[in-house]
Amino acid sequence: METFTEAKPFVDDPGYKRRRQAALIELENQLNAGTIDSPVIEIVKGFNRLPFCFTLQSCFGHFVHKCQKDSRNVEPLSDYQDELSVVNYRIAYMALCLRNNKSGRMLFNHFDAIAKGNPDCIQFGSAEWFWKVCPNSYVLQVEPSRSRNKDRIRVNIKEALHIESVRNKTFGEIRKLLQQKELLSERK
Repeated sequence: METFTEAKPFVDDPGYKRRRQAALIELENQLNAGTIDSPVIEIVKGFNRLPFCFTLQSCFGHFVHKCQKDSRNVEPLSDYQDELSVVNYRIAYMALCLRNNKSGRMLFNHFDAIAKGNPDCIQFGSAEWFWKVCPNSYVLQVEPSRSRNKDRIRVNIKEALHIESVRNKTFGEIRKLLQQKELLSERK
């Protein structure tokens, strides 16, 4: 599955409200089933409180290795760094549908700025398979740029630790973004 393509321009979307309502119901199902990664639950809830966006999918990004084979592992990689030389990384990302309005475009610009802050490891764009189902869908992902079209990669421990650091900082920036007054002004 290719996750990243260049960000598409906004289009009119008369089905936005209907798709948003369906996504909010699905979110409740995912929360009840425990399928959302615990470090991003509050972020997902925060975005879904904003009327100009809703989440489609998310992943905190997981490091799977000989000491930790759980594919949903969220333990710090540094706990194992002395024992590892290679790690399998499963991409960290946040996929959102944005409403084609001032607030949606503002959020688009914020996500784009986050990616431009570290283009070697963060990308912001669209995903064809999301866009076909949900126009104006965008993905912010943490992945070395050389592998931006892959969901999983194998990296050495030094690069894995760097990716982990970028991932943690990126989700921290997203948390701060959700606290900004300009975004909060359009909450439900």
